[in-house]
Amino acid sequence: MKQLIIHGHFYQPPRENPWTGVVEAEPSAQPFHHWNDRITAECYAANAAARVGSEVANNYAKISFNFGPTLLSWMEDHHPEVYKLMLEADRRSLRERTGHGNAIAQAFGHAILPLCNPRDRLTQIRWGIADFRYRFRREPESLWLPETACNDETLSLLIEEGLRYVILAPGQAERYRRLNANEWVSVTDKAIDVSKAYCYFYRDGSGRSITIFFYDGPLARAIAFEKALASSTVLVEMFQRSAEVAARTGPLLNIAVDGETFGHHFKFGDLCLAHTLEVEAPQAGFELTNYGQYLDRFPAEFEVEINHGSLGEGSSWSCVHGVSRWIRDCGCHTGGGPGWNQKWRGPLRDALNFLRDEAALEFERMGSDIFHDVWEARNSYIRLILDKGKSHELFFQQCAKTALAPAEERRALTLLEMQRAALLMFTSCGWFFSDISGLEPLQVLKYACRVIDLMDNLELPSPRRRFLEILSEAKSNRSELGNGADIYLAQVEPTNPSFRTGVEEMSGELA
Repeated sequence: MKQLIIHGHFYQPPRENPWTGVVEAEPSAQPFHHWNDRITAECYAANAAARVGSEVANNYAKISFNFGPTLLSWMEDHHPEVYKLMLEADRRSLRERTGHGNAIAQAFGHAILPLCNPRDRLTQIRWGIADFRYRFRREPESLWLPETACNDETLSLLIEEGLRYVILAPGQAERYRRLNANEWVSVTDKAIDVSKAYCYFYRDGSGRSITIFFYDGPLARAIAFEKALASSTVLVEMFQRSAEVAARTGPLLNIAVDGETFGHHFKFGDLCLAHTLEVEAPQAGFELTNYGQYLDRFPAEFEVEINHGSLGEGSSWSCVHGVSRWIRDCGCHTGGGPGWNQKWRGPLRDALNFLRDEAALEFERMGSDIFHDVWEARNSYIRLILDKGKSHELFFQQCAKTALAPAEERRALTLLEMQRAALLMFTSCGWFFSDISGLEPLQVLKYACRVIDLMDNLELPSPRRRFLEILSEAKSNRSELGNGADIYLAQVEPTNPSFRTGVEEMSGELA
């Protein structure tokens, strides 16, 4: 019997005002107040209660899935009934899948991990694991890599953190061989056999490893972009044809797509998925499973090495150039007007890298007087972020050198909050779309503004002038908006409730 796994990556970038924690109105999401509410109605809630005939199905109980930690935090507060159904679906899958839950973790802030510095990459992974542990009350077996962006350093960290497997795109495989064999087979035209699991070994020669699953690329594209969700019967017929391809020698059919495909990108996609899972696929001889249960039955028999993109920076599922989409004008885009370009991506990342590094220097300098290890304190800060009602006493007992006076404690928390904002500056959506004036770049710039504001509150030297100088090199495709610095001054700084200085006065500072 063929084993079927459908993985949904459910994610929205953080949309809250960094000062107030409130998601403000987004007119493009009408008739809803903002996109989180709209997508929850069209997708997240719809998949938790999809009607199949006279029955109601919770799709999360039948698919492998991950939710972005920042999205789950918002849902826990604003749609607790949907949030609880997701958690219940994972508990149900634990019972039905021999102790392997459907949910997996995700790197916390959806940053492109190969483009992070080593410190930030570790924090993104540890915060993602801690968030999962807090919500699902168990250890994760896997962690979703944002945009499946990957390199050897990222996989090494996943191994060190004890994760069992990871999901990648077929084009991210470089070569493979049978375990303990000598001869490697190069992967050309993305032609790796995706019907089996592969073992990736740590580069240090220790023998430690993680399993990689490569999803079915053509099927994923058909679901995400080619209206395969128009009919569950047609969809399962596609599953059958794919499963019968002679080149595929393993028992697995696995597909990974953005979860928003099911109901938001494609209306009634949640219903098609439910009917597929509950009726059509089982009738066609497919056994629904998840990756953890599958590995118990069918351990990896092959070893694989991954490719690192044309520039050696890493690979991903949504940029044919590797990870260039999040650092330069590589040609990948989502539309825009005639003659538009994405040259603004480089200066935006340069400006944020500069701000990150300035904030890190001050965090390390000031924090070393407070914490035993400033970076371990940052890694542990996720406990306070998640459990808002928890006393700070235990955290500081474990992380601080001495007992802190109230003013010192506030200073320490401000330093840590500055680091949280610095991590969220690198949410991948900031670079994904067509112009620096879009909702997503504006959001990452709001986190940058929050970093600068907190540095001011700490009476640290302000990096604002140099930050704006670098940002001014990011030219908007909408000429009337000017450059990144103009957009920051006009549209980002005013979102700070303590904002008092006029835009004209601040603009003059750059003259």
